[in-house]
Amino acid sequence: MELIVIGSGTGVPSLRRGAPAYAVKAAGKLVLLDLGSGTLRSMLKYGLDFNQVDIIALSHLHPDHVGDLVPFLFATRYALGYTRKEPFTLLAARGFSEFYAGLKMAFGDWVEAPPGLVDLRELPTDGTGEVSWPGLVIKSAPPNHIDSSLAYRLEAEGVSLVYSGDTDESDSLVDLAKGADLLVLEAANPFKVPGHLTPAEAGRLAARAGVKRLVLTHFYPPCDEVDVAALAGQEFFGEIIRAEDGLRVTI
Repeated sequence: MELIVIGSGTGVPSLRRGAPAYAVKAAGKLVLLDLGSGTLRSMLKYGLDFNQVDIIALSHLHPDHVGDLVPFLFATRYALGYTRKEPFTLLAARGFSEFYAGLKMAFGDWVEAPPGLVDLRELPTDGTGEVSWPGLVIKSAPPNHIDSSLAYRLEAEGVSLVYSGDTDESDSLVDLAKGADLLVLEAANPFKVPGHLTPAEAGRLAARAGVKRLVLTHFYPPCDEVDVAALAGQEFFGEIIRAEDGLRVTI
């Protein structure tokens, strides 16, 4: 399993950090975790082909996490550039269908992928969910952000990766992340903002979950002025990695 950080930032424009997006290669599949603005272009920079995306898992529908969903769906209609024939799976919280209906009201059939291409799976936000493919299991649970938020756990090749999306301190996320080999966890600001974690809180959550390694990400600009790993390291004593766009981590 391999993690590729496509965007380690937020909705705030930054030359250093793109909007949230992460790719995971596991069990022969390419998984996208969130799809912030600029994801499609950045994928090219990191050698990733949007034709090969097998699964898109959306943590929630705030614009910084789904900004390139409309461009992605629009691009699937360009037959000379998008050649995939087999369906890809779109994972999202229950209620996504209503959100998508709103997109179609705004953009018409320009955001309608070719018939049969999208396999939409809506997952519960009041408990755990699970979807599986040969060699790959993706589990979900609600973190502590908004009612329609999901965190994801990917299990394949004997290892596990957990992606928090946006979250505050969360018992359900701790349970989902128990014993994970890698936890990709937001640490949005060095000061407290409700609905988000500070680096120290991220370290504490990782310690509670007993994960092996921690990737800190989703940085607003103030985080680039401090040592986020040192702050998280006050609570978590495993390996801590500060995300940068283009970072690759083998699990």
